[in-house]
Amino acid sequence: MNSTMIATSEKNKTAIQDFYQALDKGDTSVVEKLFAPEWVNVDPALPPMSGLDGARKLVALFAKSFPDFNSQIKLVVGEDERVAVHAVHTGTHKGEFLGIPATGKKFSVTSTGMFSFKNGKLVENRVIFNAYGLLQQLGVAP
Repeated sequence: MNSTMIATSEKNKTAIQDFYQALDKGDTSVVEKLFAPEWVNVDPALPPMSGLDGARKLVALFAKSFPDFNSQIKLVVGEDERVAVHAVHTGTHKGEFLGIPATGKKFSVTSTGMFSFKNGKLVENRVIFNAYGLLQQLGVAP
């Protein structure tokens, strides 16, 4: 691996940390900095989202429903234009989430994602989020 690839990998891993911080806070002001206009989210647990408007929806989604949403990155690995992440997410369900009224219940679930970059910006999120575990902890699934 040459020094340019290492520098790119490190820069992209830093961008992923920025992404998770924005997700935790619902901070949509960083969308243009982090996401490419052609960005797409591939996550079977969430509705389709793409482009900068979709990125704003994604970044705002969790903080609105879970004001104390917190992502703890457990593993991050980067090579060139791809970064893999395993994270634990916690929070309290205090607002509607995908049509589910607030339950006031706390949760802790994991996600694993592969993030692709182009010219230093996110172009694709491929994430597996433990949505069923979330629904169980909120008391809306057996």
